[in-house]
Amino acid sequence: MKKKHHHKKKPSFTKKWSAKLHLWFGLSVGIIVFIVSLTGTMYVFKDEIQGILRKDAVYVKVETITQNPLSIEVLKEKVSMEVNEKYPVSSVEIPLDKSRSYEFLYYEKDKKAWNYFDEVKINKLIYVNQYTGQILGIYNEKYDLFPILKAIHWSLLLNSDWGKYVVGIPVVLFIIMLITGIILWWPQNKRMRKGRFSFDWKNVKTWKRKNYDLHNILGFYASFIALLLSLSGIYFAYPWVKSAFNITLSGSLELPKEKEIKSPDSLLTKNNSVFDITAQETRKLYAESSSFRIPLNGKNKKGKELKNIPVTVYGEDGKFAIRNQLVFDKYSGKLLSNKPHQKLNNAEKYANANYDIHTGSYFGIVGKIIWFITGLICTSLPVTGFLVWLGKKKKGIKK
Repeated sequence: MKKKHHHKKKPSFTKKWSAKLHLWFGLSVGIIVFIVSLTGTMYVFKDEIQGILRKDAVYVKVETITQNPLSIEVLKEKVSMEVNEKYPVSSVEIPLDKSRSYEFLYYEKDKKAWNYFDEVKINKLIYVNQYTGQILGIYNEKYDLFPILKAIHWSLLLNSDWGKYVVGIPVVLFIIMLITGIILWWPQNKRMRKGRFSFDWKNVKTWKRKNYDLHNILGFYASFIALLLSLSGIYFAYPWVKSAFNITLSGSLELPKEKEIKSPDSLLTKNNSVFDITAQETRKLYAESSSFRIPLNGKNKKGKELKNIPVTVYGEDGKFAIRNQLVFDKYSGKLLSNKPHQKLNNAEKYANANYDIHTGSYFGIVGKIIWFITGLICTSLPVTGFLVWLGKKKKGIKK
């Protein structure tokens, strides 16, 4: 009797094209995915690492703490004299914890520059003891490891306005690779399913098979978190992604625009204590918050002149998700608007939370650990994937 020959089942149309797209996109943007994944992974524990390295600057000595801190204007002048920069102080972040120091920031950009180092004119962070005026630490953030990692991750050290698309396009292709990877991983039957969830290397001696399993199995486990990471990443880069989130969450293409508030106090002479008045009122309204930021140079992030003083209040330390917005008259310090986190619509809440979701801090230290491990796997995928392709190519040449 003739033996029956079991012919190998041909892959479906979906799997066939998934394999092609997975390969083509992997070979074309693999190196960028590797760089973006590695820098993002290294950035995850930025706050924890800096908290340890800058401990003496972040916290003031207990014996110096008094009931009332020095005036913000006085502290600003002390910083200006000590640092002696041609640019004005941009902002101050004031913690609600009395044992933590004030953070004064110098930040200026040149939008016409083509790379990170020319675009950022200055980015200096100065820690000040608010009770004595002592400068506790001056850090040139422009050349610090973490801002550089962030700039590589965001735009490959290119101009941040258009460099984000150089990264954004490969990330979009990476999303397609993740989806096609799941399709390719998906087993055809129960027997094949057993070997897709765990490593079984008892009888496996070749590095090619082990490398294939590393790419396949680790890729599957990381793919769902990686999709969330990628989507939250391109949210920053593409307006159409943000619009899609806005429509889904709140039914509108754009976030509500802040109306310009006109105050009769703006005709008055400026009160020299206007920043202290705003700080005092903010402490009263949000006593349970973590910190708040006051712009000191009269400009917003885009360099446009501010009509009033917007104060951003952060609900939790190391997070941006819970954000409250106050607006004060820039002459008298009168409270003009108070928009707490609870009054934001879902799209606005997500906009504030997206950075925390992208970095894993939204889910606490456990989230950061999971994000870090996922980042390591994503960094390895272009390498293991390339080795899988190289192994098959060499095999084809031998045949």
